[in-house]
Amino acid sequence: MSWLRALRETARSGLTIERKRLEPLIAIRGAVGLAVVIEVSLALFGPVVAASSAFGAYQAAIATFQRSWRPRPVLALVSGFSLGVSTFLGYVTGSHLLLFLVLLVLWTFLAGLAWAAGPTGGIIAASNVAIMLVTVTLPTSVAEAALHALMITFGGVVQAVLILMFPVRRWGAQRDALADALAAEADYARRLRHDPVAHFDPVPLMEAREAAAVTARQARRRPAELHGSRGVAERIRPVLASLADPAMGVPSEGPERDRVRELLAAAGSLLDAAARAIRHGDPVRLPAPAVAALKTPDTGALLTGPPLRAADRLAALLSDVIEAAEGEGTKEERAGAAEAADAIEAGRGGRLPAEHHRRPTLLRLVPVVIASMRRELYRGSPILRHAIRISVVAPAGYLLGLALPYGHGYWVPMAAVMVMRPEFSRTYERSVARFGGTVVGVFVASVIVQASHPRAGLSAVLAVVCALLMYLLMRTGYAVSQACVAAYVVFLLGMAGDDLSQTVLERVILTLLGGVLAMISYAVYPAWETPRLRGRLGDWLKEDGRYAASVVDQYADPADRGHDDVRQALLATRNARVAWQEAVATAQHEPVRHRGLSRAAADDTQHALAQLGRVAMLMEAHLPEGGATPVPAAGPLAEALRRATEQGAKAVRERRVPDWTPVREALEKWDEEELMREGGADPVVRNGADLLLEALEEFSQGLDNGPRSRSSDDD
Repeated sequence: MSWLRALRETARSGLTIERKRLEPLIAIRGAVGLAVVIEVSLALFGPVVAASSAFGAYQAAIATFQRSWRPRPVLALVSGFSLGVSTFLGYVTGSHLLLFLVLLVLWTFLAGLAWAAGPTGGIIAASNVAIMLVTVTLPTSVAEAALHALMITFGGVVQAVLILMFPVRRWGAQRDALADALAAEADYARRLRHDPVAHFDPVPLMEAREAAAVTARQARRRPAELHGSRGVAERIRPVLASLADPAMGVPSEGPERDRVRELLAAAGSLLDAAARAIRHGDPVRLPAPAVAALKTPDTGALLTGPPLRAADRLAALLSDVIEAAEGEGTKEERAGAAEAADAIEAGRGGRLPAEHHRRPTLLRLVPVVIASMRRELYRGSPILRHAIRISVVAPAGYLLGLALPYGHGYWVPMAAVMVMRPEFSRTYERSVARFGGTVVGVFVASVIVQASHPRAGLSAVLAVVCALLMYLLMRTGYAVSQACVAAYVVFLLGMAGDDLSQTVLERVILTLLGGVLAMISYAVYPAWETPRLRGRLGDWLKEDGRYAASVVDQYADPADRGHDDVRQALLATRNARVAWQEAVATAQHEPVRHRGLSRAAADDTQHALAQLGRVAMLMEAHLPEGGATPVPAAGPLAEALRRATEQGAKAVRERRVPDWTPVREALEKWDEEELMREGGADPVVRNGADLLLEALEEFSQGLDNGPRSRSSDDD
């Protein structure tokens, strides 16, 4: 992609406004917290302290809107405390230019590395640096600096207290994540009716897993309906795929296929009902036709072998979902849910244990975050490059702002810090969006100023209104939120005594300079994802092979059921798949001619690896019980899969085509052993082994001649 096209695409994306579900009660709560802090500060200390303390409440509320599964009061406290510390250090060093620049370099470098801990940590850290640049101009002594820092921290405390006093949708984010996972399973079941080999995007399940991680204290307070449903949803996915896939025994057409379609439709309806109940905390309302379809005796008459086992497991798992979704409920509701679960329970064994997933407390999280940051200290790390860029741009922007004949020169580094991200597209999108939003915001603010000539009190009210609009609309687009932020800052500084008409022009010009600095820094010192595509693809191949090998290994020795190994391998392959998809999406917008991997090869190999993981998932749905007959030949095949995919991943990184001879030889030896034995292996594992090799060979073909294979398919 050329630079001109990349700039055009990122500009269009940055100025896009999306329709999102608004959360007015949460926005009002954040605005009320801001208003309380401003009012208390005005009454006790005057407008200058009120202006700086407002940033603490303002930023603490923004932190609670970030994508995090931590309790919202904790996010508000962390934001307020860290901002108080940052601004105090900025205050006491602000009068010494050299010392302040050293602090700024160190603080921005650490803020850049904070992205290693995740987007929430990175955003909070960047916001601390940006607001430190604003408030550093306000105090005149160390005592006043301590007072300002204390009031900023007080703003975070106020927001945390309001969240505790007026909770809005307690556990709402966790409910939504679990409901989205169940709804995704329901949609998958319906798609399988028409496309028996449809692929499933595991992202909703991954997000539900992240949301389910709780501290010990949270585990004691978590609603009952959030227990267990996610683990059951994880088990339903392979069962649905196994029931639908013709390779598992059900013909493409006929009465058996019709019965499978009925079961899939019923599963979709029941999963949707469970998702609605969990999302809103209501009783489960089961559709009677779906319950009737699952409990009919026709299933045993039409299906046999692996399809019948899959149907039985599906009914059992749906029973678990219904009971878990009902939660505590009333006595009558629990009885109704239990009756419905018993009605669809066909050949059910013991109850499946709920999976527990623990999240470290904040204190225990500190060494984890430090370790994550240290892992990024290597040459070529995108996070390290981002930290270096931001630690150079911030002091350069600060010096540039001082040199210009304007006040508020800190707006240059503040704008640059807020728009810079580790990715090219995100940095350029936000640069354009911030400038566009700033122009709109300062224009609106200037119109209001000319019409009303506000004093301190009215400026405070207008600032709170702008903050309310920002909280309400921040998810609709960065440009919209920045329009509100621009007006908010203008009114807030006007409350502290600045000339509002003068700040309008300054804000626009200095914001433009900050955005330009951010964009130039990425062009000069980039961290392109394009050259790393082969590495990402190799990682996915390796993890996919490990997952398939772990599943096949279970057939070799059913008595040693290491399902934890299978589970860990599955989680690893999901992470590798998402990392690959994110890398491809990022590379598409980069102005880099050398892609490292053609678009056709990327598409073909991605399809092959998705098929490899899908076949392993089908085999996982039929893992043998502890007393089942072992399949000795499965052991050498598992080892061959593991070694071949590890070597294949190395070959992909070195621009070679992987060779699957060890896997092919293991299958040939398996066939020779089967000829010498009476009977045969379970058709699931033997047919699945052939499908695994087929997917691997398709991967090599796509990597070797992706464009030609695509053209032949089109013919």
